[in-house]
Formats: sequence, structure tokens, C-alpha cells
Amino acid sequence: MVDVVILVGVVVALVVAASVLKLHPFLALLLAALLGGLAFTLPLPPVGEDPGLIGIISTGFGTTLGNIGLVIALGTIIGVVLDTSGAAITMADLVVRKIGEKHPTITVSVIGYIVSIPVFCDSGYVILNSLKESIATRARTSPVAMSVALATGLYATHTLVPPTPGPIAAAGNLGLESQLGLVILVGLPIAAVSAVAGNLWATRFRHETPDGVSSAEVEEKIREFESMRESAGRLPSPGAAFAPIFVPLVLIMLGSIAALPSAPLGSSTATEVLRFVGLPVVALLIGLVCSLALLPRRGFMAAFEERVGEGIVAAAPILLITGAGGAFGAVITATDVGTYLGEQLSELGIGVLVPFLVAAALKTAQGSSTVALVTTSALMAPLVGDLGLDTDLGRVLVVMAIGAGAMTVSHANDSYFWVVSQFSRMSVKQAYRAQTMATLVQGLTAIAVVWVLSLVVV
Repeated sequence: MVDVVILVGVVVALVVAASVLKLHPFLALLLAALLGGLAFTLPLPPVGEDPGLIGIISTGFGTTLGNIGLVIALGTIIGVVLDTSGAAITMADLVVRKIGEKHPTITVSVIGYIVSIPVFCDSGYVILNSLKESIATRARTSPVAMSVALATGLYATHTLVPPTPGPIAAAGNLGLESQLGLVILVGLPIAAVSAVAGNLWATRFRHETPDGVSSAEVEEKIREFESMRESAGRLPSPGAAFAPIFVPLVLIMLGSIAALPSAPLGSSTATEVLRFVGLPVVALLIGLVCSLALLPRRGFMAAFEERVGEGIVAAAPILLITGAGGAFGAVITATDVGTYLGEQLSELGIGVLVPFLVAAALKTAQGSSTVALVTTSALMAPLVGDLGLDTDLGRVLVVMAIGAGAMTVSHANDSYFWVVSQFSRMSVKQAYRAQTMATLVQGLTAIAVVWVLSLVVV
């Protein structure tokens, strides 16, 4: 019981450090691991085979990055290439043509759902904001409804579907680094249901206008979008734009199917090759090769070097936070608190609701979905057995439950809340009613689906 009180105290201190004191999550997680180890009275220097507190922290940090670091880095580089090449515009235009402008909120929701698989939702919203505004104007639809539809479409896959770094890191912390295909297969439909829920909420605001937006400002936004399209030059073809996303996804899913114990694809050399190219690192390397077609031919190497550099810079904080989360989880694993807490929680019979509640509390308190995903997965790793979820599919459902919690809720301490509210010109009060409540609806919908799945398949 004392260890549980210590754990709660450390988690509260972690949340306060990250949200109130504005300490970087990397340092907050690292200090939480160090202070937690001291409070749990773990041995400080190495004793025999016991590596000591610093050894535990270092091993947890290194093991986590060794399992998932390359995947995060490669996925981020691909996202940068898509961001800067105009591929996102191509994808958006194709979806508009296929769905049409008669269902504008569905159109932008689908666009967001696709684009945010490899691209952070903040970046995706900024990229697609002008397109969303122009569709809203042409379709004479409320910009508020369109903003929420786009934001929730982006948000769904951002928290539930790899190769977005948050779900990848959560999967890695829960020992699923070789089962990302299964995470994707389960995550895509759950994210789709969550996006539908967000879209339905968005339609509540179809007659509402953003505070302070004039028609002149809307027209100016449309002109800016057209200027961006023109400055991008010749946009990539749909095949070239979608390939860096869907080739890795398909390879990972096929590789996971080939690796199933029942060997549904047989045991030939071709199957072994498929299993190899379906490894997340190899699949994303192939995706990166596909993205090379998006780079300009003139100055190709310079552009490639620049994109890789930008991707590495963007990936660095995610890698550090992920590694620190692994270190924090290693400290908890080294104690008996995980077993005790898991036994107590399992007696409540709420299963996957436990990681959801923890992630939702962290998300609401400190704002970052990625931090909520990383931290909660590190906390839950020692508990999955006692929660009755210690199978590959059970762990995948834990990732989904954490992702649902990491949606719940986006408000003033979340950068995404400000991206959505400021770009759409909603007041804070209006954004709380529209966007924050939408993320609550999404999170509750997603966890309801996960809970039903846990009753059926686990």
C-alpha cells in the first residue's frame, strides 16, 4: 500500500512538473524515474547482479529506444517530406474529387484521417486549414463545423494508428514493436469510429460562425491557399503522394499476417521475404525510398539532406521523451507496486478502462497526447498480466485504450487546442464547446469500442 501511495505521489509530481512548472517532459520523466527509485528505496550503486538505480534507468532508456527509436525517426522523416512537397495537398484534392463537396464535413474528416497517419495533427491542421476554409466557403457550410470535422479526423489516427510516434512508442513500451501490423489493423477501424463520432459532433455547429471572422478574411485565406498551391509548383501525382504512407502500412500488415502462428501464407521463401520487409524498420525504409519521388530532381541530394535533417530535429524530442518514459517504466517494473496495483485493479473487473482512465487523467492535466501515451504505456507495462491482457491482442487493446485516453480531452494546456481555435478564429469559449467537447466524445466513443472488443476477443 505504501508503494502505491509513493507511485501516486510520483505521478502527481510528474504531472505538476510538466503542466504547472512547464518542465520539459523529458526532464520531468527522468526526474520522476530518479525520485521514484529513491522513494521505492531501490539500491543506488550496483549490488551483485542488481544494476542499481542508475543502471535500471539507463537500461530502460536504451532498451526502449533500441526497440522503437529507428521507427520513430524514419516515420518523422517521411512526415517532413510529405509536409514540404505538396503531397498533402494532392491527397486532399483527390479525396475532395472522390467524395465531392455535397458532404463537406465528411470530406475534411476523411482527409484528416488519412493525412494524420504519418503527420502530426498540428502540422496536418495547419497544412489543410486553407483547403478546409475554401471548401467551407464553396459549400456554404459553417467554418466551425468544418474546423471540428477536420480536427477530429486528424486527431483520431494521431492517437491510435502507427506510424504516428505516440502509438508507436506506446506499442514499444508494451512489447509490441514486432506486432505493429496488428496495432495498425486494430487501430484503423477504431480510429474510423472515433472520427465518425467527431464528425457527428461537428454537425451540431453547422449554422455557427467563428467569433470575429469576416467574409473578407475568409476570401484572404482562400487567396493564401491558392498562392501556396502555385508556389508549390507542380504537385505530386496521387500515386507518389500516397505511396510513402500506404506502402509501409500494407507491408507491415502483410508481414504480420505472414508471421501468424497458423502460417496462413505458408512457409515459402517468398513468405520469409514478406516477413522481413514487413518489419516496421524495413517497411518504413521502403516508405522513405518511396518518398524520394516527391523531392525535386534539381538539387535532389541537397533537398534530401535538408529533409532528413529536419526530420531528425523533429524526432529528437520524441525520442528523448520515449526513452525517458521507458526509464520511468523500468523503475516501476523493478518494484512490486505493479503486481500489487494490477491485482487490486483487476478485482474491480474494469480491465481496459484502467489504462484509459490513467491516460485521460494525464492528458487532461498536462496537455500532450504523446506524453500521455508514452507515460501511461510505461505505467501499464507491468500491469497487463494482472489485468488479464497479457497476450498480443490484449496488449494491442491496451494501446487502443491508452490512445482513447490520450484524446480525452484537448483544452487550453494542449497546443493542438490553440492551433485549431486560432486558425479557425474561434473564441476560447467557443472552442471549449466545439473542439474540447468533440475530443471528449471521441475518447468516450473509442474506449466504448475497445471495451466491447475486450469482452469479445480477450
